Amino acid sequence: TVTSSFISGLIFVFEWWHFRKYGTSFIEQVSVSHLRPLIGGAENTPPATTSFSAGENETSRQNMPECKVWRNPLNLFRGAEYSRYMWVTGKEPLTYYDMNLSAQDHQNFFTCDTDALRPSDTVMQKAWRERNPQARIKAAYQALELNNDCATAYVLLAEEEATTIVDAEKYFKQALKAGEMIYRKSQNCHSQSPQHEAQLRRDTNVLVYVKRRLAMCARKLGRIREAVKMMRDLMKEFPLLSMLNIHENLLEALLELQAYADVQAVLAKYDDISLPKSAAICYTAALLKARAVSERFSPETASKRGLSTAEINAVEAIHRAVEFNPHVPKYLLEMKSLVLPPEHILKRGDSEAVAYAFFHLQHWKRIEGALNLLHCTWEGTFRMIPYPLEKGHLFYPYPSCTETADRELLPTFHEVSVYPQKELPFFIHFTAGLCSFSAMLALLTHQFPELMVIFAKAVSIISVTGLAEYGFYSHRSERLQCESLKK
Repeated sequence: TVTSSFISGLIFVFEWWHFRKYGTSFIEQVSVSHLRPLIGGAENTPPATTSFSAGENETSRQNMPECKVWRNPLNLFRGAEYSRYMWVTGKEPLTYYDMNLSAQDHQNFFTCDTDALRPSDTVMQKAWRERNPQARIKAAYQALELNNDCATAYVLLAEEEATTIVDAEKYFKQALKAGEMIYRKSQNCHSQSPQHEAQLRRDTNVLVYVKRRLAMCARKLGRIREAVKMMRDLMKEFPLLSMLNIHENLLEALLELQAYADVQAVLAKYDDISLPKSAAICYTAALLKARAVSERFSPETASKRGLSTAEINAVEAIHRAVEFNPHVPKYLLEMKSLVLPPEHILKRGDSEAVAYAFFHLQHWKRIEGALNLLHCTWEGTFRMIPYPLEKGHLFYPYPSCTETADRELLPTFHEVSVYPQKELPFFIHFTAGLCSFSAMLALLTHQFPELMVIFAKAVSIISVTGLAEYGFYSHRSERLQCESLKK
């Protein structure tokens, strides 16, 4: 009995661990995958595979949900913001997985095959691979000793060594001066060979990155109109780089200026059915619709007279936004605490919700009644979609892989939002009951061995007697049925 209790306890612990890690019951998975075919069950259908990759193009597949990780358009500065948070709280705001993705981005963005021709670029190529921040900073200074116009070295110092936004802006201005000079040289000779074309792409990436970060510095320092102009100029100069989502930076800055007509104009261009969506797009559209009715909205009055056309449009926009990312409302309504947004986000995931709410909560608070309208209507979305994992309403079905990716992107001290909440499967309840029953039998046997022997004998006698009576009555019923049929 003690052995069976111990074994059942181990089974329960393993079953619980497997469910917490993979989201499925191990016993149920084994029975469905291996036992059902042996006993003539239905054919086994392979589960949809899940992939995690850093990419820029969003592809939606109904049969195979794919969780793509995107660079956060509004990511903070490591030295001036992430590091300061760590100094104050002692907590790491970025995960290793997130920083590793950023290292890959930096290598793809800021390096090319011709780096071996310039010693400073060769040093920076190694710098982006370094894990230790101090080693990267030291390598950036070595690159500047070799070439005082090394733009990528200034970028690294602006991101990681500068402890204030003002210092970061100074480094980026030096990077802009060097980057523009190198970019003009690359433009003049880009058609000479494939290597020169690759160099032009790299120099273009550096220039766009620097201009965007300078605009973000201006936004953080309160020069919002200057930031808006820089973003608009950047989007006009490099229209093919819309995949970098610079329009999301522009939306946030325009909302800060309360230029709602300009916000609507940006949405008209980017909130298109052929373009990938984001929480910033969907919730900003909902905010503008809510702004038209939220000041006079009252749930009691609306229940009596019904919703007006403008209120219906606002509610539908909120339902659309919530269906795209159901994690956002709890952050906007301050039902969950915020953390610093990660450098990468998973669209429709908790990481995207954190990044959106971190910057846009103030814009919702500024519009009177907007949060009240959201509070009254957002949960109605789930009644429209009975089972989001299997079917959607306005978007593709909600992917089941978001929780795993978000746990890799968000810090360990943050409680990851899970949607929809997983229910404990039957087999976990079964193993828990079996473990408890075996433990109780083991305890009683240990405390009262003689009494348990008498109890076991009584149970066996009762079971044997019951089986005999069952056989007698079943035989008698069969005989009576035969006699009635003969009559």
